[in-house]
Formats: sequence, structure tokens, C-alpha cells
Amino acid sequence: MEPPDFEAMNFTVEQVASLYPLCEEWRDGSEGSVFHLASILLFLGFMGGSGFYGLLYLFTFLTLGFFCSTLWAWSDPCTTDSFLWSVALFGVCLGQVLHVAYRLRSVSFEQEFQELYHCMFKKLGVSLTHFGKIVACCDGDIHTIEQNHCFAIEGKTAIDKLSVLLSGRIRVTVNGEFLHYIYPFQFLDSPEWDSLRPSEEGVFQVTLRADNPCRYVAWRRKKLYLLFAKHRYIAKIFALVVRNDIAEKLYSLNDKAFNRSGQRYDLRLPSNCHMPGTELEMAEVLLQVPGQGGRTL
Repeated sequence: MEPPDFEAMNFTVEQVASLYPLCEEWRDGSEGSVFHLASILLFLGFMGGSGFYGLLYLFTFLTLGFFCSTLWAWSDPCTTDSFLWSVALFGVCLGQVLHVAYRLRSVSFEQEFQELYHCMFKKLGVSLTHFGKIVACCDGDIHTIEQNHCFAIEGKTAIDKLSVLLSGRIRVTVNGEFLHYIYPFQFLDSPEWDSLRPSEEGVFQVTLRADNPCRYVAWRRKKLYLLFAKHRYIAKIFALVVRNDIAEKLYSLNDKAFNRSGQRYDLRLPSNCHMPGTELEMAEVLLQVPGQGGRTL
């Protein structure tokens, strides 16, 4: 019996050369500048804020970051998976940039509404989406008042809307006595609006007359309350701006609202009570608290 031929029976399979090179050890040097640029752009992107401009900032930097990451992965044959993921994320972020830019372009307003947004609402962080709902509530209409025409007449005009002056100047009087002026981007009827509950009705206690041609925007009372019921955030914003406007009017009326009899009006509050100026000064003296060294606080 012949011994077996082990050489012929050698089943060792020769190793086939891999199509892709194997990464057998860590690199000694650092990655290229494209990789670091991608990391910086991604870091900046994740610092984006909210709103349309915040989203546009976020996805713009993410798009640039993933684009740089794609270039880096393409240059290294050992990063096939990284390249595919970078390409996918680059495409998603680019799509988001285009989508947000389209929505931002579609949310556009007339020049006067843009000025209204920048002067009254933007500083409070109101987004263009919410401001668009506010503009839609007034149907985007802008009203005009000719010179020497009245916006409201004392004791006659019903309180059925909330209005903001966009241009011109309004003179406010009561019983023929001048109180103050209303300037652009101030409410025309904030005290009257705040004095009534949603179910109540009332009339103006002052007369508002245009000193020159004026333009204003107005929201109908019932329609605005329906908007408040749907969007509590908008209701809080209006409560803030209306009461801030009232505070500014009260401040502007300091030592100005006296009539010929020496009486001071109660600064357009709903009751329209009167108090003699001398009595008011006496009341202020009584309310002063003595301090150290005989001083008053």
C-alpha cells in the first residue's frame, strides 16, 4: 500500500487579494484640514436658534459641514460608510435649507407691516409665523384718516376694535382739553381696549383727531378674541404690548392733564374720575414716608 500523497491533498486555499485595502493600524498624523473644517461648521450649526432665521442658520451650516465631511470621506478609501452617511445627511440638510428659504420667502408682508413687526413684535421674539396670523386677523388691511378727521369721538364712538398707528400723528383731547399725542407704532385705543372685558361694551371717553394724514391697522374685537382663544401665545404678546403702551401714555400724561378748573383727569382710565390738583398734591404729601435726618422717601 502506497503512502498517501499529502502534498496532493493540500487543501490550503490561497488568500485572494481584497478589492479594498485593509486598515491595520492607526495613523500617526492628524486628519486633513477638510475634516477639521467640517467639525467646526457642524459645531457652529448646532448653535442655531429658533424661528425661520434660526432654522436657516442651523441647516446652512450643517449643509456646509456635511459637504466638507463628504469630501474628506471621499479622499479616504477606508471610510466608505462615512462617505455614504455624509452624502445622505448633506442631501437632507440641503433639502431643509431650500424648504425653509421657500417658506421664509412666502411669509412676506407689505412695507408698513414689516416696519410694524420690527418696531413692536420682533424685539419680543415673535416669529414670522405668529406675526402672519396676526396680520391675517386684520385681513392685511390698512386704513387711512384724513387731516382733521376723527378716529373716535368722545361719548359716541363704540369700542369695537384695537388699532395701531402706522404713520401720522393723532391728537387726544377730552372736553376740548389737550391730553397728549399718539405717534406711529403706538396703540390708538389701548386704554379703552384694556378697560373692557370681552363680553362688555363701551364708548370712547376721549376724542382722537388726526393732525395730518394718518394710516393705521385695526383688529376687530371679536375676531381678535377668537385668535386669542386659538393661540394663547399671541394673547400673552398682545397683553404685554397693550399694557406697555398704556404705561407709556400714563407716563406722558404726568402733570399735563389739568383742565381750566385746576382738576386733573385720571389719565384715560375707564371711570374718568376727576380729582382737584391741590387735593392730589396733598394726598401725595400724606403718602410720603419720613426717613433718616428728617428726609422724606
